[in-house]
Amino acid sequence: MRWEQQRVTPPTGDAPELPLVLPEPQARSGGRAGLRLPDPVPIEAGTAEAYAIEIHAKTIINRVPGPARVPFAWTINPYRGCGHACRYCFARRTHTYLDLDAGRDFDSKIVVKVNAGSLIRKELASPRWCGEAIAMGTNTDPYQRAEGRYRLMREILAALRDRANPFSILTKGTLILRDVDLIVQAAEVAPVSVAVSVGSVDERLWRAVEPGAPSPRRRLDVVRRFADEGIGCSVLMAPILPGLSDSPEQINATVRALAEAGAANVTPLLLHLRPGAREWFREWLQREHPELVPSYARLYREGSYLPKSYQREVLARVADAKRRHGIGSSQAGEFREVEAGGAARSAVNEEGVRQLSLL
Repeated sequence: MRWEQQRVTPPTGDAPELPLVLPEPQARSGGRAGLRLPDPVPIEAGTAEAYAIEIHAKTIINRVPGPARVPFAWTINPYRGCGHACRYCFARRTHTYLDLDAGRDFDSKIVVKVNAGSLIRKELASPRWCGEAIAMGTNTDPYQRAEGRYRLMREILAALRDRANPFSILTKGTLILRDVDLIVQAAEVAPVSVAVSVGSVDERLWRAVEPGAPSPRRRLDVVRRFADEGIGCSVLMAPILPGLSDSPEQINATVRALAEAGAANVTPLLLHLRPGAREWFREWLQREHPELVPSYARLYREGSYLPKSYQREVLARVADAKRRHGIGSSQAGEFREVEAGGAARSAVNEEGVRQLSLL
């Protein structure tokens, strides 16, 4: 996407007085992020300072590149950057495409596609659109804190409902509860799936690695609400962090809480550290858990993915806990094992358990 000349003019009249902007950049490279910005206006987010960069996007439904090898072809991302400020977020590197950094800028400089509502209706009505399923929450969270102010998802969901277009949502955000009515209505006319990300129910760990996200307990309330509405809510148990949330006791506690909340199924995913996220997470680990730095160095060996043997060991713990607490496997399988090349591999391991190919 080209970003030049896409800055939204300051709001007038009844237009919402919203977010934000970056302070005038200094020593930027002048690349695709070359936006002229007014005085910054703070928004609530997971960091002390957060600003929004309002843009008029040219498109809102995005085709997934062929080499990505994921089980969906189209996505919608109304935001870039994320106030959840998760230390490990794999999407951090995308901010560098805008001449912003993958660390604090990603957490606090949130790109907002303010015309998402009008764009989605236009693109869904195009004769070229074939009504394929659209995935949301695959890059940054559509229900991050900025959504509380912009309310972009409500317009997007209404448009998808009106066109009976299938969609899925993955989120950590409890703001999704504001749109339960639209999601239920959409599910009456098209296939709809909802998933919540809960890697651990350890409150101390949550505060440390996901400082801007709602607590795991509040996310479990989202699972319960959708179960009550008759829409099964899946849980992506991700990421499981080596040395921090991967012990049998920790995994059992998390799976037990998910079962009690009524999770339709649970898909575990271990931490992967792509460039951008790797450096930011390593800095945090060195500062907060220096005792774990050597073991992470051995496990990742300057790469992005954990050894398959380690993945299988931890995934087996999750499988045991799921059986113990009565959570059935998803239709696609139980686990997602990540290969060094970055693709999910569907296969049968030694125990005959199919690996889940799901992002």
